[in-house]
Amino acid sequence: MIDSKSNTNFKKQFISGVSYVAITKYSGILIQLVITAILSRLLSPDDFGLIAITSVFIVFFSLISNMGISPAIIQNKTLTKKDIEVIFTFTIYVGFVLSMVFFLFAPIISNFYNNSTLLTMCRWLSFSVFFSCLGIVPGALLLKEKNFKRLLLVELFALTASGSLGIIFAFSGLGVFSLLIYSISSLILIFFMNYLHNPIKLSTLKIESLKKIAVFSSYQYLFNIINYFSRNLDNLLIGKYFSPAILGYYEKSYRLMLMPVQNLTHVFTSAIQPYFSDFQDEKKRIFQSYIKIAKLLALIGFPLSVFLYFSAKEIILIIFGDQWTESIPIFEILSWSVGIQMVISSSGAIFQAANNTRQLFFSGLASMVLMITAICLGVFYFKDLMTVVYLITLSFYLNFFICYYFLILKTLGQSFKEFLRITYLPLLVAVLTFVTEYIVSLHISGWNIYLALFIKVALFVMILSPFCFRMLKKLKYEQRS
Repeated sequence: MIDSKSNTNFKKQFISGVSYVAITKYSGILIQLVITAILSRLLSPDDFGLIAITSVFIVFFSLISNMGISPAIIQNKTLTKKDIEVIFTFTIYVGFVLSMVFFLFAPIISNFYNNSTLLTMCRWLSFSVFFSCLGIVPGALLLKEKNFKRLLLVELFALTASGSLGIIFAFSGLGVFSLLIYSISSLILIFFMNYLHNPIKLSTLKIESLKKIAVFSSYQYLFNIINYFSRNLDNLLIGKYFSPAILGYYEKSYRLMLMPVQNLTHVFTSAIQPYFSDFQDEKKRIFQSYIKIAKLLALIGFPLSVFLYFSAKEIILIIFGDQWTESIPIFEILSWSVGIQMVISSSGAIFQAANNTRQLFFSGLASMVLMITAICLGVFYFKDLMTVVYLITLSFYLNFFICYYFLILKTLGQSFKEFLRITYLPLLVAVLTFVTEYIVSLHISGWNIYLALFIKVALFVMILSPFCFRMLKKLKYEQRS
């Protein structure tokens, strides 16, 4: 039976954590948009295409180095100080080995894409692999402590400082290498600032300490690997079989589409596992708390998809400039997946909090098969970028049902029909947004893009605000009661 006082305290702490994450995170979004807008005008689509190619491999090596260690540290309540020291030492060894492997792997990547610039880029980015691995344990400890204040302020400072360096070097004419400086310096700053807060001594490796996180982290690790392939195969194949410039247009659209998915959802997901893991055996309690979060994400995300579709032209041209017009139709299609992805993106933290990364792995495996099929059909059979985009968007919708079959039915043992009820109001608001934005778009076609975007944003906020305020008021009432 759930103690009402402890439940109220949990809600207060969770909402407090989410609120602080939101304030800091959205400040970060603003800074990131400014940095991206400046760099997009100083650098070419080819430059961004090359960095997108290297990112595919950087993310892969970073996932190998992580091995699910971070969520395992958060979830395990029995780890001692000595265990943490052993795990940290282990990540240093792994980071060094993988950074060397990536350094030596650089000529193969360069030859595969027939681009000599990639050789130098990959060798420099081997530092990213090393510092990404070093930052795993210090970052996980801050999350485990629920110290969102320091964690996110560090991220904000690193983003600002590294972005400023990137812009300075871009103005100096370094081209694509300014993006490398931006990426590497951010990881170095985050590691050192987090490490200074929780200095960790080196230790001899002990298998007993690593065994404590092995089962949880192994399934998390496998999920990360398969999720990597489903999320990055598009960049790998488009860069190879189309061109770096086309990949630049696609990658820029995809990253822009992901911004609301990652940043709006991150406000909740960064707090879900640290807080929800405290009652990991109470599946019904997790379900009842989670459906409120999922409904709020859907209420924001579904209408947001509609708004982004009708505002694609203005958003692309204002943020990136005229040289990125070919990204507009790509962004229009991808925007329809924003709402559904916002909801799905919150599910991983619930799998972790429920201590069932095994089902997370199976969910990710099914999703990977679906996504890879969509990408390969578009690239090899249809040989058309826009078809790839349509198929990827469709796969996100199908993945919704796959993901929540494993989460709601297999992991939490709750009613899938009850969960689907969260979509009723968000879909209604999305239809209302569509009708309004469509009518307005017909009348302001050809207007100044800044004025047109302002009008569309104002309408979107006017439609969405009453529903969000009503829901937040209801949640606040439940918190008090």
